[in-house]
Amino acid sequence: MKATRLLPFFLTALALVLPGRAETAAPTPESRFQIPATDDGLPGVGPIRRYDWFRNLWSTRRSTWAARVEQDRHAIVFLGDSITQMWNDDLGGHFPGLQIANRGISGDTTRGVLIRLQEDVLALHPRGLVLLIGTNDLEEGATPEMVVANLQLILAALKQADPALPIVLCQVFPSSATMKRPAEKIRRLNALYAAAVKGDPQITLLETWPLFADAAGDAPLAEFPDLLHPNAVGYAKWAAALRPVLATLGFLETEPDTFVPEPGFELLFNGRDLTGWGFRPTPAQDIENARQWQASDPNAAAWPVVAAARSFDGQAASADQRYLARHGRLVVATPPEYRRIQALWTTREFSGDFELRLEFRATPNADSGVYLRGPQLQCRDYLLAGPYQQLQRYKAQDWNELVVVVRDGKAHCTCNGEVIEDAMPVPASGPIGLEGDRGQMEYRRIRLKPLPR
Repeated sequence: MKATRLLPFFLTALALVLPGRAETAAPTPESRFQIPATDDGLPGVGPIRRYDWFRNLWSTRRSTWAARVEQDRHAIVFLGDSITQMWNDDLGGHFPGLQIANRGISGDTTRGVLIRLQEDVLALHPRGLVLLIGTNDLEEGATPEMVVANLQLILAALKQADPALPIVLCQVFPSSATMKRPAEKIRRLNALYAAAVKGDPQITLLETWPLFADAAGDAPLAEFPDLLHPNAVGYAKWAAALRPVLATLGFLETEPDTFVPEPGFELLFNGRDLTGWGFRPTPAQDIENARQWQASDPNAAAWPVVAAARSFDGQAASADQRYLARHGRLVVATPPEYRRIQALWTTREFSGDFELRLEFRATPNADSGVYLRGPQLQCRDYLLAGPYQQLQRYKAQDWNELVVVVRDGKAHCTCNGEVIEDAMPVPASGPIGLEGDRGQMEYRRIRLKPLPR
């Protein structure tokens, strides 16, 4: 049965897991944290594990958490299965200073998470939530459609409890057909996850599948020794992927940037707001390109039209919240539509020769760009999104330096000292711009120095 046909039933069943809506008898203290003996009356669809080891683990972990609700109140909750549980309570020390509540249970499924959501998560009134779940459903024979239907119920319960709760939804990690988790099913599940949250600004979809998947779409042994669980290297990559998003949400990296530009350089971004930046009217050719693309492709990127120039002087964000000033970083936020093509421009134009320096950090598979008086220099998560996939010094999900030297109408561009464009043609005059497409891109320390002729 299609998930869309099952959803009305699921939404009715959702009342069973929300506070103040239960219509069944209250559980006794002895049964409160145990797995229900049958599926009768439970919300959702698909597998609920009842192996002896899982029953014991479920009861033990949930009983322990119940004793520390006050201690974990207002934490950032990491919710999921063994991949989350095995990261331990401090998530390997990757997020120092962040109050974390690890609510992973090894072996859990989306339906199991749905059942325990109220006491394990919502009772904490979390500040934010990171969710990775679904791989065990596939092993137990659930279809991707069944899994995403449960996900929709989980998200609906979270949003009903707190309409402002920031939710980071991680794509299901790659595994292997030998683990009953074939690549094609995980791809299908992740596509359904993306469709389920498309257009929802409360949810940030993080592309954690391409972060790990090998050429066949499976988990690499170097990072997933058992083809299911990441090792220390894999967890470090997941942490690095999450850090920029958590920083944009205000949970990390909240100190001001004290960077001082080198002699002769002028900061184009002051680190506090978008003064000196704004939107320009969308060119007619771009409007026509967008129209044709969207007419021919249902998955085409959103491409909003700007009718009149707009400045964001003194403002911490663009009108649509796509471009944000955050503690020294100019953030191009992840678009709710998954892809949205936009550009933020300096309100000034620059002629003559110059040197432009900046640093950028990209979430996995992010796609952005730097406009040099008009033409775009691709600025992406290069190793995944290209086009410069052979760079040796690029640091994934970390800060990288871009240096552009414009002389006599040609731009020489390097990333961490490696040449990416040797002589890119640029016009004689024009603004500097920052494109947004998919994923999150951050820029900082954007500075320019005129060069003598």
